[in-house]
Amino acid sequence: MTPYADRHTAGAGAAGAGMPGLEDLPPLPDPKQVDAVDARALSKTLFVRLDTLEEGTPEYSYVRNSLVELNLALVRYAAGRMGVRGESYEDVVQVGTIGLIKAINRFDPQYGVEFPTFAMPTIIGEIKRFFRDTSWSVRVPRRLQELHLDLTKATTLLEQRHGRPPTVPELAEELDLDEDQIIEGLVAGNGYTSSSLDFPSDAESSEDTLADHIGSLDPDLDLVEDLHALKPLIADLPERERTILALRYTGDMTQREIGEKLGISQMHVSRILTRTLNRLEAQLTARQ
Repeated sequence: MTPYADRHTAGAGAAGAGMPGLEDLPPLPDPKQVDAVDARALSKTLFVRLDTLEEGTPEYSYVRNSLVELNLALVRYAAGRMGVRGESYEDVVQVGTIGLIKAINRFDPQYGVEFPTFAMPTIIGEIKRFFRDTSWSVRVPRRLQELHLDLTKATTLLEQRHGRPPTVPELAEELDLDEDQIIEGLVAGNGYTSSSLDFPSDAESSEDTLADHIGSLDPDLDLVEDLHALKPLIADLPERERTILALRYTGDMTQREIGEKLGISQMHVSRILTRTLNRLEAQLTARQ
């Protein structure tokens, strides 16, 4: 993948002499052959010139693109410092270049701040945002992503201090958080990476996959269709029979307890239950 600046600003130094309206701008040297000291000095001059130009004009674009090319070393430095974390180096540089362009657009040389000092937080922030949005296998809130990073640092520190993995209370004390927050952050960390269900669960057997060990058949699923079929049949029962069914199978009451609650004998409850269940079974069988 070609970085953004390479696609849109390549050749800016050589373009100055040939673009209409830019005859008064001297052609710039090849940015790849300019060392860091000269690039910084030349950038100061170009920022002063950029401040006098109207945005959207060819002259403005030429100067800004030249600034991008001269300062791409900042992007490469930030990418090398942060690493690529599983992403391609070109993608990280491209994202960092977007941060560089944002820094150039906002930079004001009148404040006396060196441009690298001003630009690096913006470049690094853009790369961090890219990692946050793409590196996690499962999307979790930003709060939990940042908590996961804090937990990683605290875990490393406490392991060095105690010579063993830290406990949840130790992590909570180190980060001044509740234990529930620590547990939430640890659980969220499981979403950083993922494995395919077709991945072998045993290195010695390529046929045994993770999917073979996850989940099981639920025997109660076979009852779902029967329960849906029973619902209208139960709704048609007399109120007393529905009440007895609910007390027996929902309230988990014994026949004696049901009899005492309704003021009838246990034997009477038994006969009603038997008659009701037989009727429901017959109606259900007739529908099948």
